[in-house]
Amino acid sequence: MATVAPTKHPYVECRPGTCGGIPVIRGTRFPVRSVAVYVLRLGMTPEEMVRDWPHLSLAQIHGALAYYYDHKAEIDRSVRDNERAMKRLPRA
Repeated sequence: MATVAPTKHPYVECRPGTCGGIPVIRGTRFPVRSVAVYVLRLGMTPEEMVRDWPHLSLAQIHGALAYYYDHKAEIDRSVRDNERAMKRLPRA
């Protein structure tokens, strides 16, 4: 039985102490979960994301989406956790 090595994602990293160690686009603090929400839930295109966040590249956005699909359960859980945390914040 062959073993499969974990897939490396050149555009995604997890850094302890940065955004709680969640997956972010390498060299930024932009969470992979945000890319998934903007593109898959809100219907933004990757091109629109690059226009709105010019420090991101199209390759980074697509890399984050590839990471999402390889780690869907983990990122979906992170999205839910973040949504719950946002609901607990006091309203201004």
